[in-house]
Amino acid sequence: MTANPANLTIREPDDWHLHLRDDAMLALAADITARQFARAIVMPNLVPPVTTVDAAEAYRDRILAALPPGRRFTPLMTAYLTDEIDPDEIATGFTKGVFTACKLYPAGATTNSSAGVTDVRKIGPVLERMQTIGMPLLLHGEVTSSDIDIFDREAAFLETVLAPMLSDFPALKVVLEHITTTDSVQFVQDAGPTLAATITAHHLRIDRNALFEGGLRPHAYCLPVAKRRHHRTALRQAAVSGNPKFFLGTDSAPHQKQDKESACGCAGIFSAPVALESYALTFDEEGALDKLEAFASEFGPRFYELPFNEGTITLHRETQTVPETVTQGDVSVVPFHAGETLAWRAGERTDDVQMSQARA
Repeated sequence: MTANPANLTIREPDDWHLHLRDDAMLALAADITARQFARAIVMPNLVPPVTTVDAAEAYRDRILAALPPGRRFTPLMTAYLTDEIDPDEIATGFTKGVFTACKLYPAGATTNSSAGVTDVRKIGPVLERMQTIGMPLLLHGEVTSSDIDIFDREAAFLETVLAPMLSDFPALKVVLEHITTTDSVQFVQDAGPTLAATITAHHLRIDRNALFEGGLRPHAYCLPVAKRRHHRTALRQAAVSGNPKFFLGTDSAPHQKQDKESACGCAGIFSAPVALESYALTFDEEGALDKLEAFASEFGPRFYELPFNEGTITLHRETQTVPETVTQGDVSVVPFHAGETLAWRAGERTDDVQMSQARA
């Protein structure tokens, strides 16, 4: 990494938690993501969900077809776990290199999660097989009981689901995705090397006050919902700590503008257009720009046992005003930081030849 007051050049980053959707939304989201990230773990919560090898291969083909000519991007596909999913199908997909990981959504926890797991005990054979073959498990870490306050559901998940799971499957590699609490930071720090966590750009910047500034703000609504400010502080400290158990996962989740501003108020924040700039802003504020490359480009591949990317991307210290909407055809989405002026702008990713020459 090279840095000076004007710019910051880092190895090409990856997004270890991403929603690309499908159809017209996919055409918009795939290209925008691929401008900044070389690879991404793609969420499987489509309708119907991605539960088979054939479905994952077909979705991967649609993602690649949605990219403009010459755009380099590798989608890393995941399987959506259900109560009845076949362990052999999961293992076959992993062995063939189609599935990179499995995603566990507690049924009813978030967008398109109604087919998710109702009780972790029902998928014990699947988790045992994943542990045996070294396949990572990705968790939406919230319980769904209406008896538990929405701001406490992540903490309850740690105690009632994750701790017993790690005890029962000690060799299972697990990523606790989009963590939002001091509790999760501490839990991940204290756990063994098989547990890691992703941190979003938006949870580093907003707390729950953002939902109500000047009225109800649907574009600040995501799941897990943003928490109190001291939780955000803990996330920022974890992100810039240099601890390899914490790495980048945007959870960028686009919804049409009218769907966010409706009675549904769909959960999700579309951070992909300015994800790196937002992370850079936080790391800069924390005096830790020298830690951004490892967080964005190294810790994730190490956990997944994948090679580092060989290209680079340069973040320029120059202002940009984020558009109020990102529109393509009939799709219109409000991005994270809409209308704000950011102090960073990401350039184009280089290819591996340029990277080799730059580091020679």
